Amino acid sequence: MGTPAELERYEQRFRRAGLPLFIEDFSPTHDIFTRATPVLVLVFLAEMLGATELNWPVWQNILAAIVGLAVLIGGFGLLNGLRGRPFWSLPTRFGIPELAVFVLLPALLPLVQGQVRQFLGVAIGNLVFVGVVYVVIGYGLIATTYWGLRRLVGELANSIASLVRALPLLLVFSLVLFVNTEMWQVFAGMPVEFIVFSVIAFTLLSILFLLIRLPKELDEIERDAGSGPPLRRIQRVNLSIGLVVRQWLQVLVVSTGVGLFFVAFGMLGISGQIYENWGISPGAWSYEVDLLGHPVLLSASLVKVATGIANVTGLYYAIALLTDASYRTEFLDNLTAELRTLFIARAEYLELRRTAAAGQVSQSPRGPMAK
Repeated sequence: MGTPAELERYEQRFRRAGLPLFIEDFSPTHDIFTRATPVLVLVFLAEMLGATELNWPVWQNILAAIVGLAVLIGGFGLLNGLRGRPFWSLPTRFGIPELAVFVLLPALLPLVQGQVRQFLGVAIGNLVFVGVVYVVIGYGLIATTYWGLRRLVGELANSIASLVRALPLLLVFSLVLFVNTEMWQVFAGMPVEFIVFSVIAFTLLSILFLLIRLPKELDEIERDAGSGPPLRRIQRVNLSIGLVVRQWLQVLVVSTGVGLFFVAFGMLGISGQIYENWGISPGAWSYEVDLLGHPVLLSASLVKVATGIANVTGLYYAIALLTDASYRTEFLDNLTAELRTLFIARAEYLELRRTAAAGQVSQSPRGPMAK
């Protein structure tokens, strides 16, 4: 019969793999916001600063902070009383009333001073924070990222091997762009803010492509390698997000490696004389050092161009993972093997739950085994 300890081991395994929604009876009040209680309490207490003003004297700000803290603690204490809990106790579960108090009560502090805009800002900020906590903990993003980082060495080896196979075509295309004057004029003259925006845009495009394609591949893998009942929609979303995070880490490794390669190649191949011939400024900063008796130049423009090439490469690699035959076969083979183990563990976990439930029914005075 499945014991609580056995079930807990399986549930802990799902959490560490970034798949908390594989746990049956997963509840936001018990499993998401309750686990985030320390963070919510810290944010809640820090918002007592909403009762202060920069142009007030220090003693007045201290007094306002103390009053604000008393209001926040008193508000939650009253809620504890209404919920049948001791005044000073931390919530054992975060339901709608607790979340409403967390969102609205700190926002009332600036409203007392007539600061309607700050009231709206605090309330909306708290609401967004609650949403972020729900997504990050509810979908196991922290555990998924940690799991991916632990496997980064293995993923790095896979990424380098895949990148080496792509080099014959990828580097020819990238090198043509890299030694192109127009490419340097575009990226070297681009503000840093635009470079950052382009990195974010290319990252979102690659993630969007993975989000669109991976669920379809997951359906096929589940049919071929699955064991036990089919995944529910929310569980499939949880697994898809975990796979996207894992593959994005691999894309990040590849694009970072390409960017560093072109920084090194640019230092060796693009001299200060070429900068002058192309009419390209080194940018906001540049450093020239001697290497084997020859000057090499590291500049802001070189980093910008290398970043642009790395963005294109990362997007290409993300698409190739699920469209190119050689990448797709290797990726899906590894994925199928891992998911088969995961589905078997889920089937065993569900069987343990059914056994435990049947045992509880048989031991009940009103159960079918009762005499």
